[in-house]
Amino acid sequence: MSEVLIIIKNNFIEFSAVIFSVIYVLLAAKKNIFCWYAAIVSVLLYFFICFDAKLYAESGLQVFYLFMAFYGLYNWNKKNETNIISINAKTHIKLITIGLLLTFLLGYYLTIYTSAASPLIDSFTTIFSIIGTFMVAKKILENWIYWIIIDIVSIQLYIGRELYLTGLLFLIYTVIAIYGYFTWAKRFSYNAK
Repeated sequence: MSEVLIIIKNNFIEFSAVIFSVIYVLLAAKKNIFCWYAAIVSVLLYFFICFDAKLYAESGLQVFYLFMAFYGLYNWNKKNETNIISINAKTHIKLITIGLLLTFLLGYYLTIYTSAASPLIDSFTTIFSIIGTFMVAKKILENWIYWIIIDIVSIQLYIGRELYLTGLLFLIYTVIAIYGYFTWAKRFSYNAK
């Protein structure tokens, strides 16, 4: 009986994390500052979920997300940081190259020194989520393209760990990221005029 209660408790925690995560991404896509409050709740819940699932890089990522939620809240409150910006291809190439290098280094570390599940995929989603989160906090338009790729890879990662609600969450994230890109692109074009 106690095993059933643990499953119910874990499912409730995962369901709550999914709800707050969806609220965060929807509000971020609408460029609503309240997204950061939902982010704080979701990352606290996901820290425990990921640690329990032995996704150690993802657990560490949740700590980073918590700090970024406070940074995003601060940055979006600044009067001179209201416009969406775009970065050039050279900067993207640098970000992707550094991201891939760090992915392989973290993946190697997790493979050798931990019992991490899916260490390379876990590392990829972690490293590029750090990059993507920083881009959201800075209101960089292309963050949504990064998130589309991260979310698609994350679907496989979480389903592989039997976290089906979280896999569904990342499918929803993919759709919202597409919406977010077009919403921000429209605002970026308007602000560029």
